[in-house]
This record gives sequence, structure tokens and C-alpha cells, in this order.
Amino acid sequence: MDTATHLMMGVTLGGLATLDPVIAQSAVGPQAVMLATIVGSNIPDIDTVLKLRNNAKYIRNHRGITHSIPAVLLWSFLISVLAYAFFPAGPYAHLLLWSFIAVFLHVFVDIFNAYGTQALRPFTRKWVALGVINTFDSVIFLIHTAAVILVFLGTERGFTCMAAYLITLLYYIGRFIMRQNVESIVRKKFTNVEQVLISPTYRFYHYHLAIVTDKYYYVARSNRGNIMVHDKFERVPLPDNPVIEAARKDQNISAFLSFSPVYRWDIFDFGDHYEVRFIDLRYRSKDYYPFVAIVQLNQNLEIVSSYTGWIFSEEKLRRKLELLPG
Repeated sequence: MDTATHLMMGVTLGGLATLDPVIAQSAVGPQAVMLATIVGSNIPDIDTVLKLRNNAKYIRNHRGITHSIPAVLLWSFLISVLAYAFFPAGPYAHLLLWSFIAVFLHVFVDIFNAYGTQALRPFTRKWVALGVINTFDSVIFLIHTAAVILVFLGTERGFTCMAAYLITLLYYIGRFIMRQNVESIVRKKFTNVEQVLISPTYRFYHYHLAIVTDKYYYVARSNRGNIMVHDKFERVPLPDNPVIEAARKDQNISAFLSFSPVYRWDIFDFGDHYEVRFIDLRYRSKDYYPFVAIVQLNQNLEIVSSYTGWIFSEEKLRRKLELLPG
């Protein structure tokens, strides 16, 4: 989920918390819990600062340890202590409870988009990505924004925010049913389907699809139940050779491979250097696959340059990293 929506949900959660009689009866309870829910609804994304280091660190760690089970508990404790420090007369136990709800809700809603989280760490590093909601969903954002506006206009805060969450829940259920329907259609249309990776869009009935069968990768889209295939790639295992072995030692390549569940690869031999490319098939945009990892190695298989991230043209990629000409 995007930062703006997390922020609005933090505000409405703080409003919902006023239905807690202990919070409502405390002189500073509503202010303390509002601070806790706003901070708690955003704190797991503190790992965004890793982008300042490099894309590899960001891709490998974003929504990783900061969204794990131990982190949820730690964030809850730290935020409740912070809120109590600002409002020492507040009811601490209930601040801790609502801090936990805020942090848990952040991680919980994040698993419903295509990016997902490693929410089950330390038990598994598997990415949990249900592909139900787009990273920014305008409907959810507008529901909670409308609730905040109504509260400012004078409606009862607790019940208005409760209504926002009930409507959001119904919306999630509807989107989940639609997602299951899309997957059902895909499995009937294609044979020997092993995995269906679904990426919702901002349009209610439109989904991007990466379909894995026993022999092929299909890149497609679903619009009102109609499946349209854009590309079909033969499923070729990653070879076990010295070039690939050397490429996988690069931090950008290893970060990409740790994150991407479905990709195609290419090895180019330009005589004086090798180039290895990995292309994530989930994020097709206007006939282009922008999420890539690339590494160039000299004839001694030493890494010359590499990159991973989002790029929308060959020219920009080579200009950005000053790569050797292909």
C-alpha cells in the first residue's frame, strides 16, 4: 500500500480507537492513540531509506525484516512508549494495543498487493503477495479520506471511522472474489498451469497476469474475464555455467533473483565482454518490461558494471550506468 493511504488509514484508525471506552474516558487518550496509530500505520516502511544506498539493498530488504513478526511486536512497543512519553497520563496498556493494531494492519494490507511482504519471517523468507489490491487503490484512499472529511464536518468520529473500515472490508472481499475468478478462468484456458501471478491495476476489472506452465511463461491481461496474451516465452532453466555463476555473485543480480518469482534471461557474448540480463515478466508496461537486472563481465568473468531496478529504455540504462556498448 502507498504512503498516502497508510497515512489516511492511520487517521481513521485513531478515530475508531475512540470507541474504546478507556481511550475515550482519558483526558489525553484520543490524542495519544492518534499519534500511535498514525506512526504505527507508517513505521514499517522506514526501510524505504535503503533506496538512498542502492537499489539492490532496497529490493532485497524492502518489506522484509521491518514487516516481520518480531518487527511488528517491536514497533508496537516502541510506538506505545513514544506516545506515552508525549502523553504520560494516557492509558498505556490500551496505547500498546492500538499501536499493535496499527502496525499489524499496515503489514496485513500490504500482503494483498502484487509486491507483497515477508510477513512470516523468521519462519520463512517467502514473499506473501496475494495480488488482490493495487499498490495505490483509489477506492480505499477515497473511503478513508471521505471519513476524515465527514468527521471534520461534525459526524461522530468513532462510528464514522468504523463505517470506513466496514466498507473497506466489503471492498476487499469483492476484490478477492474477482481475483479468484480471474485465476479460475486462467486455469481453465491454459493447460498444466503451475502458478498464476496476478497484479491488480487501478481499473476495477483489469489485471496483469504472468502465467507459469510446465513449458512456457505467458504474459497476459484480464479485462472483465477476457484473457488476452501479449507474449509467450519458452521456459528455459537457468544454465549452470561459469558466466552465470559469476553473474549471480553480483549484488544486483542476487537481489533481483531473491525477489522475482518469474523472469526470462539472456546471455550475450560481445567478444571483449559478456552481458547477462534478467527481465521480470510481471510488470509489462506499454510493450516494455521495465523491471530488470543486468551485469557486464570482462573475459576474465570479473564484474565491470551492473544495475537492477526500473528502467524504461535501453538508452537510459546505458547512460545511467555508463555500460559498455552492446
